[in-house]
Amino acid sequence: MSISIVLADDHPMVRRGMRTVLESQTDFSILGEAGDGLETVRLVERLQPHVLVLDLMMPGLSGLDVMRITRLRSPQTRVVVLSMYSSNAFIGEALKNGATGYVLKGCTEENLVRAIREAIAGRRFLSPPVSGTAIDVYIEQAKAGPFDPHETLTVREREVFHLAAEGKTCAEIAGRLHISQRTAENHRASLLRKLGLQNQTDLVRYAVRRGLLPLDE
Repeated sequence: MSISIVLADDHPMVRRGMRTVLESQTDFSILGEAGDGLETVRLVERLQPHVLVLDLMMPGLSGLDVMRITRLRSPQTRVVVLSMYSSNAFIGEALKNGATGYVLKGCTEENLVRAIREAIAGRRFLSPPVSGTAIDVYIEQAKAGPFDPHETLTVREREVFHLAAEGKTCAEIAGRLHISQRTAENHRASLLRKLGLQNQTDLVRYAVRRGLLPLDE
């Protein structure tokens, strides 16, 4: 069986490297590439790949929200995260949101190949030095945690949220999402209300704290 794959990372050189590694496997087929989160969601929905190899930090929509939407629109697609972030918090959030594998950038090529094969087999794979036991504990703590208002955001509100956090105006958001400016404004007002945020500064700080934007944004 040919394993179909979509690659999502905002750095073209990283995507080229991944493609070179994965195409060396005779049963891997790269269906497409995406450079931002919104493009990734649309590509996965259209192509319905077996596996999505995904970076956590991308413009347009965060990797975590891409995973949430992928679960709805392409439920058979397994997600393998390829990230530079090695903290238990990032890894735990990724696994909680549907990632089957988590591979650190800079690890051996064999780890990425193995993560994809394990994902197809329905098994979780964490590349060294990630501790599976520590992650299990983190996920259980997260599940038992207090109500999270972020989970109440709709798919469109998540898209508007990320673009707004990047500093896009409602007019720019409307153009990117092909909606009216009034609709973009309504979604922004709604998500701010749900999250208990007052202004743009609050929104950006929240996004960084949640790991939805890098610290240098």
